[in-house]
Amino acid sequence: KDDSFKVIGDFIDAQFQLYLDEELKIKRNLSNYHDTRIHVCLYFINPTGHSLKALDLVTMKHLDSKVNIIPIIAKSDTISKNELQRFKQNILNELNTAAVKIYRFPTDDETLAEDNLKANNLLPLAVVGSNETVKVGNQYVRARQYPWGVVQVENENHCDFKKLRDSLIEKNMLDLIETTHSKHYEMFRRNRLTELGLADNIDGKQMSISDTLDMKRNELRQELEQREQQLKEAFIQKVKDKEAELKETEKQINEQLTNIKKQYKDQKDKCDEKWRILEQEVNLFEQRKRANMETMKKGTKKK
Repeated sequence: KDDSFKVIGDFIDAQFQLYLDEELKIKRNLSNYHDTRIHVCLYFINPTGHSLKALDLVTMKHLDSKVNIIPIIAKSDTISKNELQRFKQNILNELNTAAVKIYRFPTDDETLAEDNLKANNLLPLAVVGSNETVKVGNQYVRARQYPWGVVQVENENHCDFKKLRDSLIEKNMLDLIETTHSKHYEMFRRNRLTELGLADNIDGKQMSISDTLDMKRNELRQELEQREQQLKEAFIQKVKDKEAELKETEKQINEQLTNIKKQYKDQKDKCDEKWRILEQEVNLFEQRKRANMETMKKGTKKK
């Protein structure tokens, strides 16, 4: 099921990488940089009323080290209040068993401690959404109309949507941003720089980034020189092998040429011998012809 959630993690990492690239520039301008890092993931859960799907657990486990996760039960009006409470407890138990870390609203600030504690006790938050407005009393509210009544989106007795909105936007946005930067981004940054060989501590020796970069640059230069030498040696060896191959081919061609010349000479000698014999036969034939002619002339004279 990796393909189902890998694209999400890759997108989050890509935003971290953009910020890291800006941070590592010689002339960085973080004050005016458009920060695209993801500060919160609202993970919507189907209101089955039973338990989480395996894909949900795998996905949240993959993402909990990259982003602040707030589990949300969607369409919570499709199950009863008692079923909803049991479903919430089942979800929390499964998340704890799978060691999935979800975001908890901070309670260290006295002005927000009580509200955030209430919000934490409601996790996972159950929400209802609607694109329609319904008249309730003398005012129109965003709600869902059913034959048996009206479910108001912003009524805390009906769902946790208002609590979620207030906790995210009005009370804890700065904490979400700070947690992203100090926890998730720092972990990504540390791992990424370690992969690039820019660790702060190398062989027990404290090193600055500039010193580490110089050391890495020297290592790369030596590696390139070694690679270049290997390529030169490989090229020279290939040239030698090709020369040897060409010499062997030339030797074979010369042998073939010698054989052809020998065969030609043998054939020529045979032809010359046949020509000599033919000339002798022709000469002998001419002699016999002349002798016969003389004999015939003498016989004619006698008559």
